Amino acid sequence: MFYQIVSLLLEVATGVLAGACLLRLYMQYQRIPMSARSGNPLGRFIFALTDWLVLPLRRVLPPIGRLDSASLVAACLLELLQFGLLWLLAGADGGLFAVPILAAFGLLHLIISGLTGLVIVYAVLSWMPTQSVISDVIERLCAPLLTPIRRLLPLVGGIDLSPLVLLVLLQIASILLGHLQGALL
Repeated sequence: MFYQIVSLLLEVATGVLAGACLLRLYMQYQRIPMSARSGNPLGRFIFALTDWLVLPLRRVLPPIGRLDSASLVAACLLELLQFGLLWLLAGADGGLFAVPILAAFGLLHLIISGLTGLVIVYAVLSWMPTQSVISDVIERLCAPLLTPIRRLLPLVGGIDLSPLVLLVLLQIASILLGHLQGALL
């Protein structure tokens, strides 16, 4: 029971922090303004949550093109820390080689879960007309993922089904990732 509680707390904390690092990475890649002057409350929140980890890493890890390598490494380190602590708590003899593999799969699961949540929020916000900064940011984050699907799938009765198709594809990716993880470990 103790292990399950600690595991849950570590998963939530890592999910929030590593997810924020990945969102920071993606928002910077998409060139979405995140400074206080931009009026983007999501960007300010992401900066406040991740600056303590990303900024020191940025001193030694330069960006690679538009890719903020410090944010990606921060998310990887958080996942490694989570699975390393769980491995220590489990008192596992050997099997330390599995920690980086579990961390890599954890990061991929986090990406899929984050994209799923983003698309769901986008779909809900698309049902009601809003002129908020948040809805604009979410639309800009989802557009690159939805545009290829929209090219293949026309509107059906005036309804855009591309978010639904993307959600199904993300769930398929999650299933495949789970099976691959099971096969490797």
